[in-house]
Amino acid sequence: MNSDLSVPTHAAGMRIGLFGGSFNPPHEGHRLVALQCLKRLQLDALWILVSPGNPLKDHRELAPLEERIAATRALMDHPRIAVTGFEAAHHFRYTYETVSFLRMRCEGVKFVWIMGADSLRDFDRWERWEEIAASVPMAVYARPGSNSRATLSKAAVALGAARIPEEAAETLASRQPPAWVYLHGVTSPESSTAVRARQRGAK
Repeated sequence: MNSDLSVPTHAAGMRIGLFGGSFNPPHEGHRLVALQCLKRLQLDALWILVSPGNPLKDHRELAPLEERIAATRALMDHPRIAVTGFEAAHHFRYTYETVSFLRMRCEGVKFVWIMGADSLRDFDRWERWEEIAASVPMAVYARPGSNSRATLSKAAVALGAARIPEEAAETLASRQPPAWVYLHGVTSPESSTAVRARQRGAK
């Protein structure tokens, strides 16, 4: 069994999705994206990477890592989804550090980075975003209210030639980066910000 701060079980040749975020708190929208990506990208497994904290976000309402890992694991509850906080154990702050480490540590694994459309909208603000795109294929999942701004964003335009048709999504894990796909499908209006607001109001 993997500890909360270890890299999940893997083997060469596996197709594994990497879904990172604060998950503060996790909600049904996160689970929906995870399950849809498992199916649409034909992944063998999906790892939820619960981060110490997004460098671009305010941390004043950030719950302890252990609480977020436990809540995310309880919500996901799927045999092919693993939840880990290993980034904290290695003191990683940025996604490029995580991707670089996993590519070296997990030789032969075919990783896909998974993010919501709101993240693509701001992707050019991520540390070494072009390096990330050149290192791992990416799947972007549509979110209510973010679609047009995401697909017209600086990063989306810069990576336009690397976008593959949605009907070819199952081939993404085997493609050489840069390669990305924009997935439309069932969406949820839920957000961690809204959940925290409701929790504050209930107190």
